[in-house]
Amino acid sequence: MNKILRAFFLTEIVKGFLLTLKYMFFVPRVTINYPHEKGPLSPRFRGEHALRRYPDGTERCIACKLCEAACPALAITIEAEEQEDGSRRTTRYDIDMTKCIYCGLCQEACPVDAIVEGPNFEYATETREELYYNKEKLLDNGDRWEAQLAANIAKDSGYS
Repeated sequence: MNKILRAFFLTEIVKGFLLTLKYMFFVPRVTINYPHEKGPLSPRFRGEHALRRYPDGTERCIACKLCEAACPALAITIEAEEQEDGSRRTTRYDIDMTKCIYCGLCQEACPVDAIVEGPNFEYATETREELYYNKEKLLDNGDRWEAQLAANIAKDSGYS
């Protein structure tokens, strides 16, 4: 008898309709308008690569080539030479982003936090050549994202 009454009054359909109305008018929306609004990113997010500089403007990379050795995809190529002051610096630092698997091992291997994976995930290109990053492109990325990169490294420093 109870089954017949529920079928006659369509209670399941009414319950579903009321649930729809509840979410339509009374529950705040959880979607975002993507190009204009961005969702939160973790400090450990691995996006576009960047080379960082010290506050005085000199580049951090000491050409130890640990990132090149740690890269499982062999996407990093480094050439270095000794400077006048006796320190080593890179003359060539290339990353083939078409090979990169965004594992973060280059960032973990770097003793001076020179190479990092930044917060940028919007770097689609029209040609493959634009995904071959040279030293200048990486330094520009570092300059552009330095405030965010420093904040992310500071947030993550307690977990190392």
